[in-house]
Amino acid sequence: MNVIVANKQQAMLANLNIEVIKTVNGEFSADEIVDMFSNFFFGRMILDLTALKDYHDFKNLQKISISLAVEKIIVVLPPDDPECSTPQFLSKLISMGVYNFTSNIDGINYLLTNPNSYRDVAHLHQIDEPLVVEKPVAGAMGGNTVTTLVQQYSSTVIGLKNLTEGAGSTTLCYLLKKELVKRGIPVVAIEVGKRDFMYLNDKDLITVAENDLASTLMKYRNTQVILIDLNSTEPEMCTDVLYLLEASYIKLNKLMLRDRKVFEKYKGKKIILSKSVFSNSDIAELEYEAKTKFFYTLPALDDRKDQTELLGDLLLRLGIINVN
Repeated sequence: MNVIVANKQQAMLANLNIEVIKTVNGEFSADEIVDMFSNFFFGRMILDLTALKDYHDFKNLQKISISLAVEKIIVVLPPDDPECSTPQFLSKLISMGVYNFTSNIDGINYLLTNPNSYRDVAHLHQIDEPLVVEKPVAGAMGGNTVTTLVQQYSSTVIGLKNLTEGAGSTTLCYLLKKELVKRGIPVVAIEVGKRDFMYLNDKDLITVAENDLASTLMKYRNTQVILIDLNSTEPEMCTDVLYLLEASYIKLNKLMLRDRKVFEKYKGKKIILSKSVFSNSDIAELEYEAKTKFFYTLPALDDRKDQTELLGDLLLRLGIINVN
């Protein structure tokens, strides 16, 4: 069942032909909306943006995006407010994980049955746009904050993606995270769309749905390095991407059968030869046949042993660490 929070667009929203379990009309603070619906089960929320007091202040929208299931919310933008249709405004919505927004009833009906993913709105996202945020002052009493101008994503965001099935992106993501922690570099590791991290017994690993990736990146945007095990997610938000390839005979044949132009498509990308047992001459022959140059070669990694030498060399090649 759906809920409607309406104000200036109440008349339009009354024409929606949907099942509604609760409707509230008026102008409410972010805290009031959160209090009304944080413990209220609903399928989708239709939120008339004018029903949120001071909706131009993104701290109020941020409260809602953090406290409610943002993937269930359709934000109805006021058509008579040109600021709400600017690229800057829409980009900030996307940074909070709000992918479903429209200004008319046809758009609402479409989004009810075809909700957007980040992929659908990525072309609107201005990743380098500055954003003013408030941070708690360390040691301050009474929740004092300081306002700081930061980049939305000031981190180095490294995506990891398997070209061949089981090439080891999850293990490499985990080991790189451990190595960076050991070196004292602030890092966050995220997996998207799967739950393989749960088997690694590391409470600091983060698992998210694809729809929540942008808001999670927003949350950790000031962390020096963010590692993402992308799985089937596209790498639009990444600073760099490592593509893992296990070049066994059967894995390569499966890959080529699926896409004969795969090496042409990924030419110039950072392809890592994973779980490699090849000699240097074997690798050179494979590069010649594939007409591509591999960025790095990794043997099968033992995640119970220290891999500092290998991982340190890879991090050096990526420019994340410097030569001591």
